[in-house]
Amino acid sequence: MNIHNRIAVFRAERGTSRRELADAVGVNPQTIGYLERGDYKPSLELAMKIAAYFDVAVEHLFSFQPFQSVAVALRRADAAE
Repeated sequence: MNIHNRIAVFRAERGTSRRELADAVGVNPQTIGYLERGDYKPSLELAMKIAAYFDVAVEHLFSFQPFQSVAVALRRADAAE
C-alpha cells in the first residue's frame, strides 16, 4: 500500500530545506527526498517526528489516499466564499 505525503508542501510553506528538516528529525537529507517522492515509507517514529516539527497531526502529512491538490483545494475555497 502506498503512503502519500505533503512534506514538500509543508517545507515550502515554512521555507525549510530538506537538510534542515533532516537535521531536525535525525535522518539523512536523501531520506526526506525519498519520502517526498514516495520511494520510502516512514517508520511511525519518523512520521511523528516530522509531524511534530511542523506542529501538525500525522494525518495532515501522511495518508493512504492521495491528498487533494492545493489548486483544487483553493478553487473549492474560493467557490465556497
